[in-house]
Amino acid sequence: MIKLKFTLLFSLLAILCLPFVSHAETDPLSAAINKAGKQRMLSQRIAKSYFFLGDNVRPDKAREQLKASLAMFEQHHNELKSEVENKEIHELFAFIDIALAEYTELVSKPYDKNNGNKVLDLSETLLEVCQSVVAKLEQASKLKKAKLVNIAGRQRMLSQRIAKYYIAYQAGFHDQNSVEQLQKAVTEFESALKVLVDSNQNTAKIASSLGKVESLWKVVRKFFLDQKKGGLPVTVFATTDSIMNEMNRITNMYEQVVPETASQ
Repeated sequence: MIKLKFTLLFSLLAILCLPFVSHAETDPLSAAINKAGKQRMLSQRIAKSYFFLGDNVRPDKAREQLKASLAMFEQHHNELKSEVENKEIHELFAFIDIALAEYTELVSKPYDKNNGNKVLDLSETLLEVCQSVVAKLEQASKLKKAKLVNIAGRQRMLSQRIAKYYIAYQAGFHDQNSVEQLQKAVTEFESALKVLVDSNQNTAKIASSLGKVESLWKVVRKFFLDQKKGGLPVTVFATTDSIMNEMNRITNMYEQVVPETASQ
Protein backbone atom coordinates (compact mmCIF):
# COMPACT_ATOMS: atom_id res chain seq x y z
CA MET A 1 0.00 0.00 0.00
CA ILE A 2 2.79 2.41 0.93
CA LYS A 3 4.64 1.48 -2.25
CA LEU A 4 1.49 2.18 -4.30
CA LYS A 5 1.04 5.60 -2.71
CA PHE A 6 4.69 6.44 -3.40
CA THR A 7 4.30 5.40 -7.02
CA LEU A 8 1.17 7.52 -7.44
CA LEU A 9 2.83 10.51 -5.76
CA PHE A 10 5.94 10.20 -7.96
CA SER A 11 3.77 9.98 -11.09
CA LEU A 12 1.81 13.08 -10.05
CA LEU A 13 4.99 15.06 -9.46
CA ALA A 14 6.37 13.96 -12.83
CA ILE A 15 3.19 15.12 -14.57
CA LEU A 16 3.25 18.47 -12.77
CA CYS A 17 6.87 19.00 -13.79
CA LEU A 18 6.33 18.29 -17.47
CA PRO A 19 4.98 21.74 -18.46
CA PHE A 20 8.00 23.44 -16.95
CA VAL A 21 10.50 21.22 -18.79
CA SER A 22 8.62 21.62 -22.05
CA HIS A 23 8.43 25.40 -21.63
CA ALA A 24 12.16 25.61 -20.97
CA GLU A 25 12.91 23.74 -24.17
CA THR A 26 10.34 25.28 -26.50
CA ASP A 27 9.80 28.82 -25.23
CA PRO A 28 8.91 30.47 -28.57
CA LEU A 29 9.64 34.09 -27.67
CA SER A 30 13.16 33.41 -26.42
CA ALA A 31 13.84 31.39 -29.57
CA ALA A 32 12.48 34.21 -31.76
CA ILE A 33 14.52 36.82 -29.86
CA ASN A 34 17.64 34.71 -30.38
CA LYS A 35 16.97 34.35 -34.11
CA ALA A 36 16.07 38.03 -34.59
CA GLY A 37 19.19 38.91 -32.62
CA LYS A 38 21.27 36.94 -35.12
CA GLN A 39 19.84 39.17 -37.84
CA ARG A 40 21.41 42.19 -36.13
CA MET A 41 24.75 40.40 -36.17
CA LEU A 42 24.42 39.35 -39.81
CA SER A 43 23.65 42.91 -40.93
CA GLN A 44 27.08 43.89 -39.61
CA ARG A 45 28.90 40.70 -40.61
CA ILE A 46 27.90 41.17 -44.26
CA ALA A 47 29.43 44.67 -44.38
CA LYS A 48 32.49 43.54 -42.41
CA SER A 49 33.13 40.75 -44.90
CA TYR A 50 32.68 43.18 -47.79
CA PHE A 51 35.39 45.51 -46.45
CA PHE A 52 37.78 42.71 -45.52
CA LEU A 53 37.37 41.42 -49.07
CA GLY A 54 37.94 44.90 -50.50
CA ASP A 55 41.05 45.42 -48.38
CA ASN A 56 42.35 42.00 -49.50
CA VAL A 57 42.53 40.62 -45.95
CA ARG A 58 41.71 36.90 -45.94
CA PRO A 59 39.78 37.39 -49.21
CA ASP A 60 38.77 33.73 -49.67
CA LYS A 61 37.41 33.52 -46.13
CA ALA A 62 35.73 36.92 -46.41
CA ARG A 63 34.05 35.96 -49.70
CA GLU A 64 32.79 32.70 -48.22
CA GLN A 65 31.56 34.47 -45.09
CA LEU A 66 29.77 37.17 -47.09
CA LYS A 67 27.89 34.61 -49.18
CA ALA A 68 26.96 32.48 -46.14
CA SER A 69 25.81 35.51 -44.14
CA LEU A 70 23.50 36.71 -46.91
CA ALA A 71 21.97 33.24 -47.22
CA MET A 72 21.49 32.93 -43.45
CA PHE A 73 19.94 36.38 -43.16
CA GLU A 74 17.39 35.55 -45.85
CA GLN A 75 16.62 32.15 -44.28
CA HIS A 76 16.08 33.60 -40.80
CA HIS A 77 14.02 36.44 -42.25
CA ASN A 78 11.65 34.02 -43.99
CA GLU A 79 11.40 31.83 -40.87
CA LEU A 80 10.59 34.79 -38.63
CA LYS A 81 7.92 36.00 -41.04
CA SER A 82 6.18 32.62 -40.72
CA GLU A 83 6.71 32.27 -36.95
CA VAL A 84 5.78 35.76 -35.70
CA GLU A 85 2.17 36.94 -35.92
CA ASN A 86 2.52 40.48 -34.53
CA LYS A 87 1.20 43.00 -37.10
CA GLU A 88 3.65 45.77 -36.15
CA ILE A 89 6.59 43.41 -36.50
CA HIS A 90 5.37 42.32 -39.93
CA GLU A 91 5.42 45.97 -41.00
CA LEU A 92 9.10 45.99 -40.03
CA PHE A 93 9.61 42.77 -41.99
CA ALA A 94 8.20 44.50 -45.09
CA PHE A 95 10.80 47.25 -44.71
CA ILE A 96 13.54 44.65 -44.29
CA ASP A 97 12.42 43.04 -47.58
CA ILE A 98 13.20 46.26 -49.45
CA ALA A 99 16.48 47.08 -47.68
CA LEU A 100 17.75 43.51 -47.93
CA ALA A 101 17.16 43.35 -51.69
CA GLU A 102 19.21 46.52 -52.20
CA TYR A 103 21.91 45.40 -49.75
CA THR A 104 22.24 41.99 -51.40
CA GLU A 105 22.53 43.47 -54.89
CA LEU A 106 25.21 45.92 -53.78
CA VAL A 107 27.51 43.58 -51.82
CA SER A 108 27.18 40.81 -54.42
CA LYS A 109 28.95 42.99 -56.98
CA PRO A 110 32.77 43.14 -57.10
CA TYR A 111 34.18 45.43 -54.40
CA ASP A 112 34.04 49.11 -55.31
CA LYS A 113 35.28 51.69 -52.83
CA ASN A 114 32.80 54.17 -54.28
CA ASN A 115 30.01 51.98 -52.90
CA GLY A 116 31.55 51.76 -49.43
CA ASN A 117 29.51 54.51 -47.81
CA LYS A 118 26.30 53.06 -49.19
CA VAL A 119 27.20 49.63 -47.78
CA LEU A 120 27.81 51.23 -44.38
CA ASP A 121 24.48 53.08 -44.57
CA LEU A 122 22.51 49.96 -45.51
CA SER A 123 24.17 47.94 -42.76
CA GLU A 124 23.06 50.63 -40.30
CA THR A 125 19.50 50.67 -41.68
CA LEU A 126 19.10 46.91 -41.39
CA LEU A 127 20.60 46.92 -37.91
CA GLU A 128 18.16 49.59 -36.75
CA VAL A 129 15.10 47.73 -38.05
CA CYS A 130 16.30 44.34 -36.75
CA GLN A 131 16.88 45.92 -33.34
CA SER A 132 13.27 47.16 -33.39
CA VAL A 133 12.09 43.61 -34.07
CA VAL A 134 14.09 42.29 -31.11
CA ALA A 135 12.81 45.07 -28.83
CA LYS A 136 9.17 44.32 -29.67
CA LEU A 137 9.67 40.59 -29.11
CA GLU A 138 11.39 41.20 -25.77
CA GLN A 139 8.60 43.58 -24.75
CA ALA A 140 6.08 40.78 -25.32
CA SER A 141 7.99 38.39 -23.05
CA LYS A 142 7.55 38.28 -19.27
CA LEU A 143 10.63 36.16 -18.68
CA LYS A 144 13.84 37.43 -17.14
CA LYS A 145 15.88 35.22 -19.42
CA ALA A 146 14.53 37.03 -22.50
CA LYS A 147 16.56 40.08 -21.47
CA LEU A 148 19.72 37.99 -21.12
CA VAL A 149 19.09 36.36 -24.51
CA ASN A 150 18.84 39.85 -26.00
CA ILE A 151 21.97 41.19 -24.28
CA ALA A 152 24.08 38.13 -25.10
CA GLY A 153 22.77 38.08 -28.67
CA ARG A 154 23.64 41.74 -29.08
CA GLN A 155 27.24 40.96 -28.16
CA ARG A 156 27.43 38.83 -31.32
CA MET A 157 26.40 41.87 -33.31
CA LEU A 158 28.81 44.20 -31.52
CA SER A 159 31.76 41.91 -32.23
CA GLN A 160 31.03 42.16 -35.94
CA ARG A 161 30.17 45.86 -35.80
CA ILE A 162 33.49 46.65 -34.16
CA ALA A 163 35.36 44.62 -36.78
CA LYS A 164 33.34 46.32 -39.55
CA TYR A 165 34.29 49.82 -38.51
CA TYR A 166 37.87 48.79 -37.79
CA ILE A 167 38.47 47.38 -41.27
CA ALA A 168 36.47 50.14 -42.97
CA TYR A 169 38.88 52.63 -41.43
CA GLN A 170 41.84 50.62 -42.70
CA ALA A 171 40.19 50.59 -46.14
CA GLY A 172 40.14 54.40 -46.22
CA PHE A 173 36.82 55.41 -44.66
CA HIS A 174 38.01 57.92 -42.10
CA ASP A 175 34.87 59.98 -41.41
CA GLN A 176 34.48 61.04 -37.79
CA ASN A 177 31.10 59.36 -37.38
CA SER A 178 32.58 55.95 -38.17
CA VAL A 179 35.38 56.52 -35.65
CA GLU A 180 32.83 57.50 -32.99
CA GLN A 181 30.58 54.53 -33.77
CA LEU A 182 33.49 52.13 -33.29
CA GLN A 183 34.38 53.62 -29.91
CA LYS A 184 30.71 53.55 -28.86
CA ALA A 185 30.45 49.88 -29.84
CA VAL A 186 33.56 49.06 -27.80
CA THR A 187 32.07 50.77 -24.73
CA GLU A 188 28.74 49.00 -25.19
CA PHE A 189 30.41 45.61 -25.59
CA GLU A 190 32.40 46.01 -22.36
CA SER A 191 29.39 47.28 -20.38
CA ALA A 192 27.18 44.40 -21.56
CA LEU A 193 29.89 41.84 -20.86
CA LYS A 194 30.00 43.02 -17.24
CA VAL A 195 26.20 42.70 -16.96
CA LEU A 196 26.37 39.13 -18.24
CA VAL A 197 29.32 38.14 -16.03
CA ASP A 198 27.50 39.50 -12.96
CA SER A 199 24.14 37.81 -13.74
CA ASN A 200 22.77 35.44 -11.10
CA GLN A 201 21.13 33.44 -13.92
CA ASN A 202 24.50 32.09 -15.07
CA THR A 203 25.15 28.36 -15.03
CA ALA A 204 28.68 27.01 -14.58
CA LYS A 205 28.97 26.48 -18.35
CA ILE A 206 27.81 30.02 -19.10
CA ALA A 207 30.30 31.46 -16.60
CA SER A 208 33.11 29.43 -18.19
CA SER A 209 32.22 30.60 -21.69
CA LEU A 210 32.03 34.22 -20.56
CA GLY A 211 35.54 33.80 -19.15
CA LYS A 212 36.72 32.74 -22.61
CA VAL A 213 35.13 35.85 -24.13
CA GLU A 214 36.93 38.06 -21.61
CA SER A 215 40.25 36.46 -22.56
CA LEU A 216 39.62 36.86 -26.31
CA TRP A 217 38.56 40.47 -25.84
CA LYS A 218 41.85 41.31 -24.12
CA VAL A 219 43.70 40.15 -27.26
CA VAL A 220 42.06 42.67 -29.62
CA ARG A 221 40.84 45.51 -27.41
CA LYS A 222 44.01 47.57 -27.88
CA PHE A 223 43.57 47.66 -31.66
CA PHE A 224 40.15 49.28 -31.33
CA LEU A 225 41.28 51.94 -28.90
CA ASP A 226 43.65 53.31 -31.56
CA GLN A 227 42.25 52.34 -34.97
CA LYS A 228 44.38 55.03 -36.65
CA LYS A 229 47.46 53.00 -35.80
CA GLY A 230 45.96 49.86 -37.31
CA GLY A 231 47.79 46.55 -37.18
CA LEU A 232 47.16 42.81 -37.38
CA PRO A 233 43.86 42.83 -39.34
CA VAL A 234 43.97 39.02 -39.68
CA THR A 235 44.07 38.75 -35.88
CA VAL A 236 41.10 41.12 -35.62
CA PHE A 237 39.18 39.08 -38.20
CA ALA A 238 39.82 35.75 -36.48
CA THR A 239 39.43 36.91 -32.87
CA THR A 240 36.20 38.86 -33.34
CA ASP A 241 34.77 35.80 -35.10
CA SER A 242 35.83 33.63 -32.15
CA ILE A 243 34.11 36.07 -29.79
CA MET A 244 30.99 35.97 -31.95
CA ASN A 245 30.93 32.17 -31.96
CA GLU A 246 31.39 32.00 -28.19
CA MET A 247 28.65 34.59 -27.64
CA ASN A 248 26.39 32.56 -29.91
CA ARG A 249 26.90 29.52 -27.67
CA ILE A 250 26.22 31.65 -24.60
CA THR A 251 23.04 33.07 -26.13
CA ASN A 252 21.81 29.56 -26.90
CA MET A 253 22.56 28.51 -23.32
CA TYR A 254 20.59 31.48 -21.94
CA GLU A 255 17.71 30.45 -24.21
CA GLN A 256 17.69 27.02 -22.54
CA VAL A 257 17.78 28.36 -18.96
CA VAL A 258 14.63 27.35 -17.06
CA PRO A 259 12.26 30.34 -17.44
CA GLU A 260 11.93 32.76 -14.58
CA THR A 261 9.21 35.41 -14.67
CA ALA A 262 10.15 39.08 -14.44
CA SER A 263 8.16 39.42 -11.20
CA GLN A 264 10.16 36.74 -9.39
